[in-house]
Amino acid sequence: MLTLSELSARIAGRLLIDHATLSLPEGTKAGFVGRNGTGKSTLFRIITGDLSPETGFVTVPRNCRIGQVAQEAPGTEEPLIDIVLNADLERTRLMQEADTATDPHRIAEIQTRLVDIDAHSAEARAASILSGLGFDNEAQRRPASSFSGGWRMRVALAAVLFSEPDLLLLDEPTNYLDLEGTLWLEEYVRRYPHTVLIISHDRDLLNRAATSIVHLDQKKLTFYRGSFDQFERQRAEARELQTKMRTKQLAQRKHMEAFVERFRSKASKARQAQSRIKALERMGTVAAVVDDNVLGLNFPEPDKKVASPIIALEQAAVGYAPGAPILNGLDLRIDADDRIALLGANGNGKSTFAKLISGKLHPELGQMTRAPNLKIGYFAQHQLDDLVPADNAVQHVRKLMPDAPEGKVRGRVAQMGLSTEKMNTPAKDLSGGEKARLLMGLATFDRPNLLILDEPTNHLDIDSRSALIAALNDFDGAVILISHDQHLIAATVERLWLVRDGTVATYEGDLDDYRSLIIGGSKSARKPKDQASNLSKAELRRAAAERRKELAPLKKKINGIESLTAKLAMQIQHLDAELADPDIYENEPEKAAEIVLKHSAAKKQLAEAEDEWMQLSDEYEAAKVL
Repeated sequence: MLTLSELSARIAGRLLIDHATLSLPEGTKAGFVGRNGTGKSTLFRIITGDLSPETGFVTVPRNCRIGQVAQEAPGTEEPLIDIVLNADLERTRLMQEADTATDPHRIAEIQTRLVDIDAHSAEARAASILSGLGFDNEAQRRPASSFSGGWRMRVALAAVLFSEPDLLLLDEPTNYLDLEGTLWLEEYVRRYPHTVLIISHDRDLLNRAATSIVHLDQKKLTFYRGSFDQFERQRAEARELQTKMRTKQLAQRKHMEAFVERFRSKASKARQAQSRIKALERMGTVAAVVDDNVLGLNFPEPDKKVASPIIALEQAAVGYAPGAPILNGLDLRIDADDRIALLGANGNGKSTFAKLISGKLHPELGQMTRAPNLKIGYFAQHQLDDLVPADNAVQHVRKLMPDAPEGKVRGRVAQMGLSTEKMNTPAKDLSGGEKARLLMGLATFDRPNLLILDEPTNHLDIDSRSALIAALNDFDGAVILISHDQHLIAATVERLWLVRDGTVATYEGDLDDYRSLIIGGSKSARKPKDQASNLSKAELRRAAAERRKELAPLKKKINGIESLTAKLAMQIQHLDAELADPDIYENEPEKAAEIVLKHSAAKKQLAEAEDEWMQLSDEYEAAKVL
């Protein structure tokens, strides 16, 4: 279906792809992964013909239709359903011709072709796609101009899905979807009848929808069969083998070079020395494993502990206009150690609830009580526009530390996961992920007791998302999370709240239950807590608080082990990089031996930590259902 041959690409003088080769069979569902900025979107532009490669070429079958989401979302007065229907150019052309054709033979040809492409069920198919992406029947009839940019991008996605191209290219499609839309898209891509190449940093999407992974690393493309988890295992094994092979080869080369140096001038050994010289010339070089390590994230601990509940809501209502609340009957409490994810489709009020908790909105009815001295950190994607474009990260932090020495300011920026080079880069020239790191650092600057994150992963690659997970699990405060990233939710939160039908209620199931509920795969999927329970709300809250208190030490220990395993994995990665340097064995043999011992100890500690994590997690899950 798609073949790339000796392809090279250069942007602004920077070589991104160097003589890369790839072949995707027809029907492949391939996830396309790699660090941000390595050239994934550039490769898409080459495949579509919008950009010419420096060397090599792209081959696709004749008449192959390539589809990708439009760069600009539709903003016309045309109804959404018509925009999607018109994306099928052949159907649109035939339908128009059918209205004007007079030749009986041509009319018959048109009608036959319309039947072949299933044109008469087109509106039902278009409506189904729009519904899956969050548009109800009423919304589908509204003009595109009445929707915000994010919702219009969903329409653009719906249009390309409806056109059903032979090669579907999707570039981070979940960035403008909520969790519900992401779950629907997973299922749609999994069942898509043609070839898909999807750029994504969403592990669950890549695990469920992709049957193979294309990895762009060190300017080369590598094809792996299997899910993302399988790709990670295969790559780790290959890197370990490569490191061992390089170490062995360097030792062999060193031995041969020493023999040549010692005996090349002796007549009795000259022939052997010459044979070793030729062997050295023929010997290829195993490349060193290159680790482009991602800097970690660090959320500072709160200055003071705050007693639970840190926030309590009693029959509260909130909205943006008097008399028109978005959410009603809010009867909830948030404790100092709570980790909560908000579920629910966009437009149901998740961000409204987050703004209420953060203090950006105030209750119109009812009561909201806050603990004294409570500090709240709030991060949302729209805050990217609040950065001063010409100011660098140091200048942004300097405003919060006007009297601090330069070293202390830069140290604080370093905790945000920005390198020395990026500290001095104007905000307008930072990548989306780097801006997100800076904003998260600014949001947590005052050491909050409660951290609210609204879609924090939209511009983060997979390694940066792992760093965010470690930072959240290390954070000694409460967390409220809104995210379409299922892996992030599963790895960091303990409670799920569902925002739906104008209120917020505890969701008793887990993410798998919720997924089944959304895609309609299980009638037994559990729904929000039944408000008609035999227990009163006060009794339910007390029981839940007592349960959390009983399980809190165990959960804290599990979180501590998760943070430890992340740190150990990073330590092993650094030690691997040091051991891959051949000079260390010759110039600093004692240091090399010390690193080998550290490496062995770290791997042993990691294995023990993982075993303990499994045991404690089993205990925790068993205790939850008692």
